[in-house]
Amino acid sequence: MAGTKTGMDGRDWAPLALLSILWGGSFFFTGVAVRELPPLTIVLARVTIAAVLLLPVMWAYGGRLPARPATWMPFFVMGLLNNVIPFSLIVFGQTRIASGIASVLNATTPLFTVLVMAAYGDEPLSARRVAGVVVGLVGVIILRGQGLEFASGQTLGMLLCLCAALSYGFSGLWGRRMLAGVPPLIAATCQLMCSSIVMLALAGSVERPWLLPAPSIDTWLALLGTATLSTALAYVVFFQILARSGASNVMLVTLLIPVTAILLGHFVLGEPLVAREVVGALVVACALLIVDGRAQSLFRRA
Repeated sequence: MAGTKTGMDGRDWAPLALLSILWGGSFFFTGVAVRELPPLTIVLARVTIAAVLLLPVMWAYGGRLPARPATWMPFFVMGLLNNVIPFSLIVFGQTRIASGIASVLNATTPLFTVLVMAAYGDEPLSARRVAGVVVGLVGVIILRGQGLEFASGQTLGMLLCLCAALSYGFSGLWGRRMLAGVPPLIAATCQLMCSSIVMLALAGSVERPWLLPAPSIDTWLALLGTATLSTALAYVVFFQILARSGASNVMLVTLLIPVTAILLGHFVLGEPLVAREVVGALVVACALLIVDGRAQSLFRRA
């Protein structure tokens, strides 16, 4: 994996904006697909189509699949933590909450990553990072609004999305420790292949996709969109930024994703946009800025 860098390569600002659209669009595509398809089937289509698309790209760049079964285990675990668990939880969550809210909760991923890294001794838990975590939790509470009763269906959807963010945090730890030195495109392709096998078993035993009614053209387009744009292409853009600017800088994309997803959900899906969501999103964004440390550096320069 790429090392941590303090500066953002100037060539990566445009790709970072593109990445926010690609990943923010996944919440929009999922919001369309959940109207006709069950959650596990959506995730199965997403990872399988993306794996099929990335495999020839990996070969074209000279990549090769692992030869020994034992070398597949790190990719299998990474696929669980980075794809199977969070993708499934987010899709289940979006059956209960709007895509914009789901994207804002997904933006708490760096907050959970800070806690996971500190708990396992990979990064120190500084006062700045603690403050960021606290502010982020406040943002989530504002986003939820009145009544945090856990019997509510909406609250369950939010908890599922938060658990997905926690899974992403553990995937960062696993990737740093177990996939260091693995070419990014190979890591992405192999983890998606492993994820496809797991999702085929899960969706096949629980939802039996082959027995479902044929989805509409809108749903097919949403599945293709989330697989090709929000997964396969997004991984390529992500690893390009990662190679030049490092993991801490590419995490800035999470600040842009909620804005993209909320706007797509509002203008395309017709989801209501209320002031509380805007305020909650801004507080979460401020928390991520605190954790990142850029705001403090800019203030000192000024």
